[in-house]
Amino acid sequence: MDVEPAVAVAKAIVSAEDAIVLNASNKVIVRLLPQEVVARVALADEHGFERELELSRRLSEAGYPVVPPADLTVHEQDGISVSFWPYHEPQAPIPPDEFAAALHRLHRGMREVDVPVPHFMDRVVEATYVLAHPALSPEAPEADREFLVTTLTKASQAVRTAGAPEQLLHGEPHPGNLLSTKDGPLFIDFETVCRGPVEFDIAHSPEEIAEHYPGIDRELLRQCRLLMLAIVIAWRWEIGDQLPDGRARGAEWTAQLRAELRSAA
Repeated sequence: MDVEPAVAVAKAIVSAEDAIVLNASNKVIVRLLPQEVVARVALADEHGFERELELSRRLSEAGYPVVPPADLTVHEQDGISVSFWPYHEPQAPIPPDEFAAALHRLHRGMREVDVPVPHFMDRVVEATYVLAHPALSPEAPEADREFLVTTLTKASQAVRTAGAPEQLLHGEPHPGNLLSTKDGPLFIDFETVCRGPVEFDIAHSPEEIAEHYPGIDRELLRQCRLLMLAIVIAWRWEIGDQLPDGRARGAEWTAQLRAELRSAA
C-alpha cells in the first residue's frame, strides 16, 4: 500500500511527532515517536488484524514467546486500518539453539489454541493458480512457470503422503518475525497463521535451526522447504506484488530452487 497515507493515519491516531518506516509492502510497518509503538497499517478490507491481535494476546498471556499487542483495537480512519504493538529495541542476534527453542515453545502453545485458519495447502493451490494463468503472472518466464508448477505438484504430493501430524502454525517464522528483546526472543506477525505440520514452519527458518529442533522429519522438512520456496517465488511473479525488487528476487530464488533439486537428484 502507499506509504505516505499509511504513515499519516498512524501518526494522527496517536498524535505522534515522528515516524520511522520499518517495512513497506502489502502492509506498512511504522515506528512512532515519542510513543515508542509500532503501527501495522493496511487497507481496511485487507488487514485481518482481529485474529492476529487476539491470538497474540492469548499466547503472550499464557507465557509463550510472543509480542503482545499494545491494545486490542483495530483503529479505522480514511479507509485504512491500524493495529498497535510495543516497540522493542533490538538486542544481540539470536543463536540458532535459542531460535529453535523459541519456535518449539511457540508450537507447544499453538497446540493449545483452537481457531479457524486456512490449511497450508491453500497456499499451494493459490500459487499454482497464479502460475497457471499468465494473465495473473505475465512476466514469469515460461520455462520457470512450468518448473515451478511441477515443483509445487511433486512437493505437495510428497508432503501429503508423509501423513505427519498437523497443528496451528505461525505461517512464516523467519528471522524477520522473531525479535531479540530484553525479554528474550519474541515472535511477531501472525498474519499468515495456518494449519499444517511443524516442518512447514521450520522450513521458513534458517537451515541451522533444524539442527536444534527436536523430533522433526528430515525428508518432510526438505519437501516443505521446496514447497515454501516455490510458493514465495510464485508471489513474486504475481501482478501487483509489492515486495521491493520482487522480480529480481524471484529469479534468484528460482535458480536456488533448481540448484537444490539438482543436488538432491
